[in-house]
Amino acid sequence: MVTSVTLSSGVTLQYADRGRASGMPLLFLHGATDSWRSFEPVLDRLPGTLRGLAITQRGHGHSSKPEDGYRCVNFSDDVVAFMDAVDLGAAVIVGHSMGSMVAQRLAVDHPARVAGLVLTGAFRTLYDHCGVREFWDSALVTLRDPIDPAFARAFQVSTLHREIAPELLDVMVGESLQVPARVWRALFSGFLETSDFSHELRRLTAPALIVWGECDTYAPREDQEALHELIAGSRLLTYSGIGHAVHWEDPDRFVTDLVGFVCERR
Repeated sequence: MVTSVTLSSGVTLQYADRGRASGMPLLFLHGATDSWRSFEPVLDRLPGTLRGLAITQRGHGHSSKPEDGYRCVNFSDDVVAFMDAVDLGAAVIVGHSMGSMVAQRLAVDHPARVAGLVLTGAFRTLYDHCGVREFWDSALVTLRDPIDPAFARAFQVSTLHREIAPELLDVMVGESLQVPARVWRALFSGFLETSDFSHELRRLTAPALIVWGECDTYAPREDQEALHELIAGSRLLTYSGIGHAVHWEDPDRFVTDLVGFVCERR
């Protein structure tokens, strides 16, 4: 089921909801310029006994695109409001890339809403990050609407090490094209300007799984090791021959590891 819900803030989020309504809920948070469809390969493989919910965050896809509010704390507040709106007390939070930062902020600020934390292609911080700054200077400063399809495709392809189904790549390029230039800029300026809050992760007590592709050219190994050290009791899995989007490049293994993590914590 794909539908939308309007939050108490007035922001409307599109989301997909699959599986048994009474099952353990897993809430999926996508990366920058993606949408709920980023997790379609995962939702399709989840056992029906689990409930998978994947939201399209503000500024993306068919969700609201307000003029401001594109920092981790804003996205995290949206997630809490979404959980309230659909009557979720707590869920296993699964965040990829930008979504991993939102998931970390959510876990720090609202620990009672996090039954488990799964970080994929995760960053410790992007504050004043040299790679993000270079992308800003070389591409985002001059980015204009409508977004050039070649630019969107190059951005999505840059996250990959292993080829994925052309149909999935086309879908995700199409999702990136729905994000206005002003939101691209707001997202990445938010990354650069959000202070490093990783020291706060030491307070977390929820079970945590960190999944990383060893060929990830965006999220470095040292970030994974730092997160693993900061989050007490966390488990770190490394996928060989995989890039930034582990759930696209090896969805079968990712779902197996994800379901195993959920079953272990029940």
